[in-house]
Amino acid sequence: MKKHGCGNRQLTRGLVLLGTLACTMAWAGDWPGWRGPTRDGRSSDTGLLKTWPEGGPALLWKAEGIGKGYSSVAIVKDKVYTTGDVGDELTIFAFDGNGKELWRLAQGPAFTKSYGGSRSTPVVDGNRLYVIGGNGLVTCHDIETHKLLWKRELKEFGGKPGGWGYSESALIVDDKVIVTPGGKTGLVALNKLTGEDVWRSDAEFSVHYASAIAIREGDATLVVQGTGSGLLAVDAKDGRKVWSNGFSGGNTANCPDPVYGEGFLFWANGYGKGGICFQVARKDGAWSFTELWQSRDMVNHHGGYVIDKGHVYGNHNNGWSCIDLKTGVTKWKDAKGVGKGSIAFADGMLYLFGERAGRAGLAAASPDGLTLVGEMSVAGEGQSWAHPAVANGRLYLRYDTNLYCFQVASR
Repeated sequence: MKKHGCGNRQLTRGLVLLGTLACTMAWAGDWPGWRGPTRDGRSSDTGLLKTWPEGGPALLWKAEGIGKGYSSVAIVKDKVYTTGDVGDELTIFAFDGNGKELWRLAQGPAFTKSYGGSRSTPVVDGNRLYVIGGNGLVTCHDIETHKLLWKRELKEFGGKPGGWGYSESALIVDDKVIVTPGGKTGLVALNKLTGEDVWRSDAEFSVHYASAIAIREGDATLVVQGTGSGLLAVDAKDGRKVWSNGFSGGNTANCPDPVYGEGFLFWANGYGKGGICFQVARKDGAWSFTELWQSRDMVNHHGGYVIDKGHVYGNHNNGWSCIDLKTGVTKWKDAKGVGKGSIAFADGMLYLFGERAGRAGLAAASPDGLTLVGEMSVAGEGQSWAHPAVANGRLYLRYDTNLYCFQVASR
């Protein structure tokens, strides 16, 4: 198996022009923050490779020295943003489409306790970038001038992070930034331009490590978050509690986000918990959440899951599994793939990224089984909890202090 290490920088840069020309032919879409444009791990790209050559797709560029951390990437208009701990500071990095560093700036103090390193993935909205530090500092920056526009501390709301720090990425809903302090004011909406309070929910819960998602039906939007007490849904307009469910409450750590697609809400966690699935509907202004099933065939620690054509695919213990969303029937499980890791979906394919040894793989999203049709490895050390990102015909993998960009457009 080919490992993409430090390699020859001249060769790496030489691949850029070829890759850039090829990428322009693929149907492309941005990836503006954590888990993509709709926060479900799905890319809008088409025209991508259905198999990889031996050793993996072409490496376009590699950025080294981006600091210690687990942050994924945001990609907007061929610019790439991520975070990493450099010394005692959480640092935001920006790169152009060729991997050239455009700028870096210190966001705030690094989280230095258990599993130190960056957590939050930047979220880009227009000309603004939002980041949450592991200690609870929320900042908004102008991506052109790099100027700090506003900042807030989650402790202002009585929030207290879990033992592994604040790990969520901010959620943008219309004119609001949604963050999760936890405690008596579980969820908070801030004006995305000024940072001023819009609403504070009165839902009390212990904060864990997931990021909130939005469910939109007609003119209504819910914010759904996975907490230390279970699932919670509030109205995005005013923070009013709409629904809750205690599944996985009291778990050691609830890390993956809930995911919504095709009318289903699915949430799974690690430490033996497994997953739960609901049918979501809205009729005559009222929301309903009908529990369909629970399963321990997707015990998901960090890597998340994706929904496609009535099935959910994701990490299960040290392998992978697929479950029918309507019935809860397990189609397959314990497929090893690249081992325990994270997942993204693009153009009918699953992009798998192992949490150790930098292994990455490509497989068709099929309820018939998991067969790798491409595999490679990237260099780094320790655990990788960053998720793969696919945007504009390119695959981005962050492992340790390195960020890799690969050409995955088919022409």
